[in-house]
Amino acid sequence: FLVLIQLFLGNSCRFIAKPCAINLGIQDSGPHRAQPNAILEKVFTSITKSPDGKRLEGLSKQLDWDVRKIQRWFRHRRNQDKPTTLTKFCESMWRFTFYFSIFFYGIRFLWTTPWFWDTRQCWYNYPFQPLTSRLYYYYILELAFYWSLMFSQFTDIKRKDFLIMFVHHLATIGLITFSYMNNMVRVGTLVLCLHDASDFLLEAAKLANYAKYQRLCDAFFMLFGVVFIVTRLGIYPFWILNTTLFESWELIGPYPSWWLFNGLLLTLQVLHVIWSYLIIRTASKALVRGKVSKDDRSDVESSSEEEDVTSNSTKGIFSTSSNGSNRLNGHVAGGQWTGE
Repeated sequence: FLVLIQLFLGNSCRFIAKPCAINLGIQDSGPHRAQPNAILEKVFTSITKSPDGKRLEGLSKQLDWDVRKIQRWFRHRRNQDKPTTLTKFCESMWRFTFYFSIFFYGIRFLWTTPWFWDTRQCWYNYPFQPLTSRLYYYYILELAFYWSLMFSQFTDIKRKDFLIMFVHHLATIGLITFSYMNNMVRVGTLVLCLHDASDFLLEAAKLANYAKYQRLCDAFFMLFGVVFIVTRLGIYPFWILNTTLFESWELIGPYPSWWLFNGLLLTLQVLHVIWSYLIIRTASKALVRGKVSKDDRSDVESSSEEEDVTSNSTKGIFSTSSNGSNRLNGHVAGGQWTGE
């Protein structure tokens, strides 16, 4: 399944996402490239990508360049290694496709199950509960997808929340694998479907943002924020954690894996709180100031003072710099997008 998903992702980027991006006017062009300079290039590759004041003064004397010009060169040089807007669009497109498909598959499947309507059904006759083919494929597809995210995180766009997303992927894979091995798949399907509810909205907002449909982007993001907070801070603790912590204890007692299973679920809840705080902070800035400052986890820097001015004057939930850098991968808010 992991191989099939990787093939699907590669083909969707090549035959679906890229043509869509081109039709929307998204060009495969990167940020402004730095002026070739052997001395600065050697410093950049061998010593530091962000020189301090003392080193800048030394380079200024050596090259007879103004310090600000050298600072600008290093900004350009850092930015030219960043992914293009087309690359980001393709990455968001395949994630949107998967999240959208798997969420509605999960809803359609769970709608006919008794434990969707009564969570106590997750623990009746445990662990002697049948594993149907639909449930099996739902679980394996989700597991394969998160393994693909784990591997691709090292090759995809690098972001500042790398460690948080790495912990998230580890906890998710651990939960899926652990619950499958212990036949806790009923409550596991509820957790999976709940987490997929907001992810496709986030990816839709990214796609609109890259295509420069700002109002549509803002609408999708606000909808994502509402759904995320309701599901992760409301439904998750009062529906999922309630059944895993209390109903399971009442019906089957403190089984040996109870502590580990709930520990992983509580780890996810901590991440939910962190991401919700970042989303609320960004939305608050948008309402109070009518614009949003650069996201804390931005993966692209402004390459000049003019770009900074452009970025700061842009209205809407996501500010857009001249190189099209807007990203919120996973779950934090701002001009540059975050997981899930």
